Amino acid sequence: MKNLHMIPADGKTWMDKVVSAIRGKEHNMKSNIVLIGMPGVGKSTIGVVLAKNLGCHFMDSDIVIQQQTGKLLHEIITEKGLDGFLQTEDEVNAGIDAEKTVIATGGSAVFGKHAMQHLAENGTIIYLSLPYEQIEERLGDLHKRGVALRENQTLYDIYQERIPLYEKYADLIIDCQQKSIRQIVAEIARKLGNKE
Repeated sequence: MKNLHMIPADGKTWMDKVVSAIRGKEHNMKSNIVLIGMPGVGKSTIGVVLAKNLGCHFMDSDIVIQQQTGKLLHEIITEKGLDGFLQTEDEVNAGIDAEKTVIATGGSAVFGKHAMQHLAENGTIIYLSLPYEQIEERLGDLHKRGVALRENQTLYDIYQERIPLYEKYADLIIDCQQKSIRQIVAEIARKLGNKE
């Protein structure tokens, strides 16, 4: 793995380029970084570390939903049903007003067309990818976690349903298999630096 602190010919490290872009000193890169992917892939954990390394804000859209509704995700699903939850998620995510922020979305955010259009206009969308078997190992009780499932739908079903949407919306795809958080953050920074 390349050292992020090695200085290339232009005198800027990849991290310097990404930090400059996020802080708005360069205009050819979008202000936000939006993380999408299956529940359990590590969007929130990676997002916090990435934001800390870039010196920008962090937002977890699931927490924003909970704050705006005053309910836990699984309570919203129980009360409104899956379609009602997805509508709430789309409305809240479409209303996110953030700059220079790493945004970790819920796994079902990609079902919200308005939200994804809004997030894409204001950020670089990064799909954090993991094979199904590793997602299954990481997740506990899907209902307590607030995973958006239809009746009789399995984790494998939602994995198969969502992967094409994650790929459709992604500006970058990061394979997280067999990588530490540090390695994933470094890869994101490198790929964003190379997008200039």
